[in-house]
Amino acid sequence: MFDKFKEECGLMALWNVPEAANLAYLGLYAQQHRGQEGAGVVSLDRESGKFCVHRGLGLVNEVFANYDFSQLVGRAAIGHVRYTTAGGNQLTNVQPFFSEVSTGNVAIAHNGNLVNAEALKKNLIAEGSIFHTTSDTEVILHLIAQGKNKTARRELIFNAIKEIKGAYSLVILFDDSLFLIRDPNGFRPLSIAKLGEGYVAASETCAFDLIGADFLRDVEVGEVVEIDRDGKMTSHFPFGKTKQSPCIFEYVYFARPDSQVYGKNVYGRRKAMGRKLAQEHPVEADVVIAVPDSGVPAAMGYAEESKIPFELGLIRNHYIGRTFIEPQQAIRDFGVKIKLNSNRDCLEGKKVIVVDDSIVRGTTSRKLVKMLRDAGAKEVHLRISAPPTTDPCYYGIDTPEKSQLIASHNDIEQIRQYLDVDSLGYLSQAGLYESVEAEEGTFCDACFSGNYPIKPA
Repeated sequence: MFDKFKEECGLMALWNVPEAANLAYLGLYAQQHRGQEGAGVVSLDRESGKFCVHRGLGLVNEVFANYDFSQLVGRAAIGHVRYTTAGGNQLTNVQPFFSEVSTGNVAIAHNGNLVNAEALKKNLIAEGSIFHTTSDTEVILHLIAQGKNKTARRELIFNAIKEIKGAYSLVILFDDSLFLIRDPNGFRPLSIAKLGEGYVAASETCAFDLIGADFLRDVEVGEVVEIDRDGKMTSHFPFGKTKQSPCIFEYVYFARPDSQVYGKNVYGRRKAMGRKLAQEHPVEADVVIAVPDSGVPAAMGYAEESKIPFELGLIRNHYIGRTFIEPQQAIRDFGVKIKLNSNRDCLEGKKVIVVDDSIVRGTTSRKLVKMLRDAGAKEVHLRISAPPTTDPCYYGIDTPEKSQLIASHNDIEQIRQYLDVDSLGYLSQAGLYESVEAEEGTFCDACFSGNYPIKPA
């Protein structure tokens, strides 16, 4: 198991688009990196008002293997790829959720995590609500369901989201409208594109590229975008003016490098982190290598700035899948070696700079360092393209408890000794903000600073 933060979730939504479910599948496939535990699509035939659902555990191609997409009819659909944040990894928690409520049928998918979900759930149960999942997304669905049948759909949503706190990008599908929502802090990304006469929304713009949709804009922080039956798009801001705090780790690790996130290209930002890292922590060496895949752009930036050659010193196996069989008498460090292997020709007798995006517990980094030394590296200098991770995330990223984060209770020298590297350098917080071309404090950086925009429950 890699010692990394676990991805979040990925969303897709389509309105007035032919073969909407098929395209939702493709969009989820492009965002598979955001969640590998479950996937689902809910489609809508707007003429009949019929909703169709297919969900399952596993990767997108596994969930939809040999599936007959003619069963997912209609020109509207929403989709979701899931990594477990709130709730366990079981089929009942796989989104999108679909329900019949007093105001009609509704389907919902959510990226993020609510910090007040448990308190809301207790109140809802006390009022007679029955829950079928352990996901915090069902809390939102119940809040919507409380509305009366004469209440406008947008008012149902406004009332619901004003009760929840935390991180949420939402896509909500009714029989006559589609809603796209970002929370008033804007923790999670959500973008809109045009496809023919219809609209598409996704967590990342790489999904638009795959299906040929033209990017329009991001859903703004605290915005509710309503697309009605006639295709008219209306913007609402039920929270008024809010202080945005989008997750900076989208740039560091989560997003695909070819995506545009918060208006900027991820690949360019990661290369800038690497260049700044080389300025802050230079060292004499023979070669720069990356921990693939997320460390590659930063390593390229480091190599360009330092004028030290970039080489593929670690090779990743991309064909493992989610599980593999381990021998009973397991080879030491087997879990790392099956995913990464050292390239001895690039390493033997060399002073090596290895660039990664983060250190969480430090266990995997330690094993990787040993792998490099076993391959003959003369020196190993570890460079991290983000500040030390000192605090857990409560907004939809699966992180260990604070006590398990190596940087929460060790200084740089202690971490260096534990990892057995010749030198260790982290990108400064000021350097990170400079790399993403933003002023300090304009993102959520709680995992580095401990400054939480919304107090955890």
